[in-house]
Amino acid sequence: MQAWQVHENGEPSEVMRLADVERPTPGDGQVLLRVRAANVNFPDALMCRGHYQVRPPLPFTPGVEICGETEDGRRVIANPALPYGGFAEYAVADAAALLPAPEALDDAEAAALHIGYQTGWFGLHRRAGLEAGETLLVHAAAGGVGSAAVQLGKAAGARVIGVVGGADKAVAARDAGCDVVIDRRAEDVVAAVKEATGGRGADVIYDPVGGDAYTQSTKVVAFEGRIVVVGFASGTIPSPALNHALVKNYSILGLHWGLYNTKNPKLVLHCHEQLTELAARGAIKPLVSERVPLAGAAAAVQRVADGVTTGRVAVVPSLENGAAA
Repeated sequence: MQAWQVHENGEPSEVMRLADVERPTPGDGQVLLRVRAANVNFPDALMCRGHYQVRPPLPFTPGVEICGETEDGRRVIANPALPYGGFAEYAVADAAALLPAPEALDDAEAAALHIGYQTGWFGLHRRAGLEAGETLLVHAAAGGVGSAAVQLGKAAGARVIGVVGGADKAVAARDAGCDVVIDRRAEDVVAAVKEATGGRGADVIYDPVGGDAYTQSTKVVAFEGRIVVVGFASGTIPSPALNHALVKNYSILGLHWGLYNTKNPKLVLHCHEQLTELAARGAIKPLVSERVPLAGAAAAVQRVADGVTTGRVAVVPSLENGAAA
C-alpha cells in the first residue's frame, strides 16, 4: 500500500514522504481499516515538527482522524493508532473506540466530524455550560476547529461572534453561521466586540489560538463569563494574570478532549450520539473546503500548518483513481 511517512522532524512539506510499505498488522484489540477519507488537523503538523504532546516513534504516518471501512464493510469514524496514521490507504485503530459514521455525511465530512466537533461540544457544553441566548465569541472562526464551534454554538441557541484573519475567511465564517464577523486584520477586535455586545462582552469565549487572541479575550469577557482554552495555534502560550480573573469574575477553563477517551469514554460515545443527531437534522455539517488525493497530503498538511485554509481539508485516497468521495 501507499503511505506517507515522517523519518525526521521538520516542516510537513519537507519531511513527509510517500512510500510503498506493507499494510499494518493490527495488534490485540485493533482492526485494520481501509481509509475512505482522512481529515487534516493542526496536530498532524505539530507531530511532523516534533512539537506535539504525542510523539510517535520515527518513522510514522500522520493522520489522526479518518472515516474508514472495516473488513465487513461498515463505515466508521476512528482515530488511527499511531504510528499507523490515516494518510495512507490502510490504517489500524482500536476496535473499542470505533464510532459509526453518520449516514447524513459523506466520507470527507464524516472524517471531519470527530475531533473538532467533539472538542467543541465538550468545550461549550461540558466545560462552559453554554446556554441559549448567551453570546459566544469564537477565535479563528473560519478554521476547522473554529467553524465547528460556531455551528455548535448556533445549534445551542447562542449568538455567535467570529474573529478571523482576512476577507476570504470572513466569508467562510459567515457561511458557518456567525451572526457577527470581525476581521482582526482590518478591525480592532476589542472595540468591535464591545460594540457588538453593547459593552457587555461575550459570555463564552472559545480560543484555539492563544497569544494575542487570549489577551483580547480577557478584555471582552462578560461578568461571570468563561474563556475555554483549546489550543495555541499562534505558537504563543499565554501566562494568565489571575488577579484579572478575580477582579472581573470570569473563569478560565482548560480543555484536553483526548483525556475523555481514558477518563470517561462513555461521554465520548454520548457526544457522538448528540453530534449524529445534529448532523441528521442539518444543524451541523463540516465545512470541507478541499478534497485532495493521497498524493496531495503533504502539501495539504503544510497549508493547514501555515494557516491559509478555511474549514476542513480532507485526503481522499480514492481520488487517485478519479473516484468521487
